[in-house]
Amino acid sequence: MKNNSLVDLENYGQGIWLDYIRRDLFSSGELKRLIEQDGLTGMTSNPTIFEKAISGSSDYDAQICQLLRGNPNTSVDILYEKIAIQDIQTAADFFIPVYQRKDKADGYVSLEVSPYLSHDTQGTIAQARRLWTTVARPNVMIKVPATKEGIPAIETLISEGININITLMFTMAHYEAVAQAYIRGLGVCQKPEAVASVASFFVSRVDTAIDKALEAIGTPEALNLRGQAAIANSRMVYRRFLEIFEGQDFVALRKKGARVQRPLWASTGTKNPTYSDVLYVEELAGLNTVDTMPPETLKNFRDHGIAKKDEVEKGQPQEILRHLAKLGIDLNAVGEKLQQDGVDSFAVSFKKLLNALEEKRKIIR
Repeated sequence: MKNNSLVDLENYGQGIWLDYIRRDLFSSGELKRLIEQDGLTGMTSNPTIFEKAISGSSDYDAQICQLLRGNPNTSVDILYEKIAIQDIQTAADFFIPVYQRKDKADGYVSLEVSPYLSHDTQGTIAQARRLWTTVARPNVMIKVPATKEGIPAIETLISEGININITLMFTMAHYEAVAQAYIRGLGVCQKPEAVASVASFFVSRVDTAIDKALEAIGTPEALNLRGQAAIANSRMVYRRFLEIFEGQDFVALRKKGARVQRPLWASTGTKNPTYSDVLYVEELAGLNTVDTMPPETLKNFRDHGIAKKDEVEKGQPQEILRHLAKLGIDLNAVGEKLQQDGVDSFAVSFKKLLNALEEKRKIIR
């Protein structure tokens, strides 16, 4: 019988999370199966995922009816939040055995603050505090974007002992700012040993943007670099992670029981059909990392992926980035645009979600 490659990744020290949420995952027993048989150790959500789940199914109609019976004038914002919180609480309860077995090092479920707050520091802090208190699960992370305004919010929330998943990171500058905000927050946190955080670094979107620039250049050297930028970018971030969290910057906090802030590889579904459909999973396996996969990627890796121990530490990523710079490709500029595009995309999805809820509300009323 073929080994389960997903379980192998977990054995090599990588958390396997599902980048998807939908209520029928709970009722069908599929989430339980994924945890028990595939070694799934966490779950992430975002506005796009919830928009597809709520507008694309009738799974939530009964709850919407119940909420409107209680108050026919319930706003769509409150409808969404109550739906999302119930799903997150249910998912978190499924992962409690993982959370306990891993001694609080894994087993987390993430809920994102409103994308409308991406450039509002105080608004992000206020909503994150409220969601953390309302969800009331120790294995929940509140997602906050790594925007300029998000960084001070992250530091404040970490200092208050709130678990944070920092999202929409594309460059080394983003990673550096996030890691240092985590360390500063822990430095004034009363119980640093009780806080968990991941730094969600996006992968495939980088290749999509860089490949387009390489094809525009069109030289053999440029074309040969296609499909390499995202992995090199991520591997350089992992090297910086090791320097920070195995170095002097973290020694004092480690003695207090503080946990490292694991890099989380996000956007790991392969967008270019000419590349392996498990490319970003195979190439970024590593100790103290997380890979959050959409359902199709998780299924593909279970079927034909190969788990490679410490793969994220291999190669010469700095050489690839040096060649890109030589060709005039500014990875930082590309990353800044990708972050803003990500903020805009989530805002569009959130608006579509609220519009879909408004339509359901009209029909039900």
